[in-house]
Amino acid sequence: MKSFKKGSKKLLNAWAFYDWANSVYSLTIVSSIFPLFIGAYIKNEGIDKIAAFGIQISHTALITYITAIGFLIVSIISPILSGIADFKGNKKSFLRFFCYMGSLSCIGLYFFSLEYIYISLLFYVLALVGFWGSLVFYNSYLPDIAHKEQQDAISAKGYSLGYIGSVILLLINLGMILSVPEEDALQMMRYSFVLVGIWWFGFSHYTYKYLPDFVNSNKISKDVLWNGFKELQTVWKELQGHLKLKKYLIAFFVYSMAVQTVMLVAALFGEKEISWAENGVDKTMGLIISILIIQLIAIVGAYLTSYVSNKIGNIQTLIAINIIWVFICVFAYFVVTPNQFFITAGVVGFVMGGIQSLSRSTYAKLLPDTKDTTSYFSFYDVSEKIGIVIGMGIFASVEVITGSMRNAILFLVVFFLVGLVLLFKVPQKIK
Repeated sequence: MKSFKKGSKKLLNAWAFYDWANSVYSLTIVSSIFPLFIGAYIKNEGIDKIAAFGIQISHTALITYITAIGFLIVSIISPILSGIADFKGNKKSFLRFFCYMGSLSCIGLYFFSLEYIYISLLFYVLALVGFWGSLVFYNSYLPDIAHKEQQDAISAKGYSLGYIGSVILLLINLGMILSVPEEDALQMMRYSFVLVGIWWFGFSHYTYKYLPDFVNSNKISKDVLWNGFKELQTVWKELQGHLKLKKYLIAFFVYSMAVQTVMLVAALFGEKEISWAENGVDKTMGLIISILIIQLIAIVGAYLTSYVSNKIGNIQTLIAINIIWVFICVFAYFVVTPNQFFITAGVVGFVMGGIQSLSRSTYAKLLPDTKDTTSYFSFYDVSEKIGIVIGMGIFASVEVITGSMRNAILFLVVFFLVGLVLLFKVPQKIK
């Protein structure tokens, strides 16, 4: 296999194409079809709450808690696996493994049922672990394949490819669902889970074909299994000498906690809290339209954010985006009608792609000169996942205690405000 030099167009495009492959999971499973599916499934069963783990719980709170558990698993195993990957140089193998596990678990969601609720939830968790676990190794490739001046643009391109690919598959899924009578829609949704798995599995092989492999003949020992945690500890110690990176990472931890939570619960919020029928809008069509709005506008948002960051700086741009997120959460508390939800979706789309791609590339730019990029990105990913665990746990708990997802959304404003304060403490200039 011909190897391509760092920064080559072929290599950069192959790396970015993994976003095309895997983003169908986040759009179909997390953001649109699965939230619709479980809401319709529960309605068809004639129940309000699900019996699981010895309690009766709403389907939105259950999925939110289960999602938090999935992220907790990722945050625990990723240091172990990244330590092995650094030692063996085989991060492409781990990228492939998590992709296969995630894609096959998406296919397994075809069999979701309350009768086998724990197996069904296991497939949901494994799909989540597969998606986010693969991103640990995918993101760590960025400094290996792109020069610093290329990282903002190629990171944005990756997200944009992901948005385009996932929208294409979502439109196919929507066509399937709307082509049958309402009583057959659930079955079409099950087929959409299968298509997600096939898409993710199939298209990822283009990325594997061109990504470099750094595998060596090192033998794995017991000590190696704990190398990942030791490396995280080492990275934390090294951060004391890189205060700019440390301050940024703390700010990222806080605001990302809120960003990811909003993105993960947005479809559940729309499915449960918006008055679709009362306003003459079909829930399935309305929710998918709102998701399409988010995805399409996010493409523009990712590139515009990259452009703005080149003009005024990464940190200043992130500050501006976080301010917008504060207004989004406050406005979302009062959203009731489909049109209000569509407007909110448009603004979310505008800032969603931008904050994700810019956060990733800003971190890459701030990294010290090191070949140990996997450990640093493992630290980044573990920070993000622990933040999600906390954010999702708090969100679900506020919903359970108050009985309203609106109160939980409003509570996230606190995290954005704290994140803003912390971003102002980060030196504004990035080399």
